[in-house]
Amino acid sequence: MTLSRRGLLGLAGTTGALGTLGAVGAAPGRTPDPAPRPAPAAAADRVRTGFEQLAAEGYAALAGRRVGVVTNPTGITADARHLVDVLHADARVNLVAVFGPEHGFRGTAQAGDSEAAGRDPATGLPVYDTYGKSGQKLADVFTAAGIDTVVFDIQDVGARFYTYIWTLYDCMRAAALAGKAVVVLDRPNPAGGVRAAGPVLERAYASGVGREPIALAHGMTVAELALLFNGEFLAAQPVELHAVRMTGWRRDSFFGATGLPWVPPSPNVPTPDTALAYAGTCLFEGTNLSEGRGTTTPFEVVGAEGVDRRWAEAAEALGLPGVWFREAWFTPTFSKFTGKVCGGVRLIVHDRAAFDPVRAGIGLLVTAKRTWSGFAWRTDHWIDQLTGSDRVRKMVDAGAGVEEIAADWAAGLERFAAVRGRYLLYP
Repeated sequence: MTLSRRGLLGLAGTTGALGTLGAVGAAPGRTPDPAPRPAPAAAADRVRTGFEQLAAEGYAALAGRRVGVVTNPTGITADARHLVDVLHADARVNLVAVFGPEHGFRGTAQAGDSEAAGRDPATGLPVYDTYGKSGQKLADVFTAAGIDTVVFDIQDVGARFYTYIWTLYDCMRAAALAGKAVVVLDRPNPAGGVRAAGPVLERAYASGVGREPIALAHGMTVAELALLFNGEFLAAQPVELHAVRMTGWRRDSFFGATGLPWVPPSPNVPTPDTALAYAGTCLFEGTNLSEGRGTTTPFEVVGAEGVDRRWAEAAEALGLPGVWFREAWFTPTFSKFTGKVCGGVRLIVHDRAAFDPVRAGIGLLVTAKRTWSGFAWRTDHWIDQLTGSDRVRKMVDAGAGVEEIAADWAAGLERFAAVRGRYLLYP
């Protein structure tokens, strides 16, 4: 899952809390440039990431800058080297700090957690924890790190409640406060980018899983989102922003067509198929059912102890395009129902272009409530933060169907689509 050869596993050499790092001076001695690896399979239409474009331009956007990188194990080159190792070894780049998001720079932490500040054992660079920090507090971290440019390179999965895009937002806002520039290195949206889907966040329900009103499945890349954030939500104090585009990516492309290696962006998104379903089935975090954490197919199976085949039958009867629902049985090794045999549903996406993960997730919520008497929302109404309002919860409770619920968010989604269209970079 991570790149242990380059020191991205474990927390060797940890110095403790952020405050113990002190001011950052010059970067430690550079590691030797590693021996070249065999080039990845050549393909004229292979996607070149933002990092590849930055490197092809001789890192011109970073010339004369003191650079800090916000990344995790997904920040890799086409030949699976980590960009921190590559940048640190290149005399053209003055890399002085690394910043880790939720799950940490090395990706060892579970959901809702991060890694403590320390030093990267491979490069000696200080690693700061950004998770949960925003505004002036995060601006102070950037100032303490001694940087003038923040580089962001993390693989997103395309859902509003996946926190990396809000790490980007928080970093942009903090960089503006601290007078720093931001460079965003683009990567594909693994769920594609043809359209946005699902409800748009209402500001009253803003949280760490949704800071601003965008659609649940936004259908954008991180560079496109950065441009939207700067133009729509940070317009009063925009950041100096440089978005480095990919080449070879199209909006109708899914990750398997990119020619790029996949690294799990978090512990429970092991494959691109997980990312495809995530925007819908993660809604079950807001219920008492398991979203498949602790299995080999998280977010592709959902269920609970006591659920039987009637749920899968009811979900399949909805006739939702692009997906089949079948009966599934699983025993989570952690999280909800640890060690308990759960009955539930397995999603099998047979037509990715037709599949709408949000409608699938809503369909599963509706049919779960109708077929299992044990169904319940989390008592903190976390579902409202995930969906962006209390509307979905109340409509499911009132017995509404998938189409009625989707019609309720249609006007907001249409307005978002019009705004979104102004910031799209790819055909």
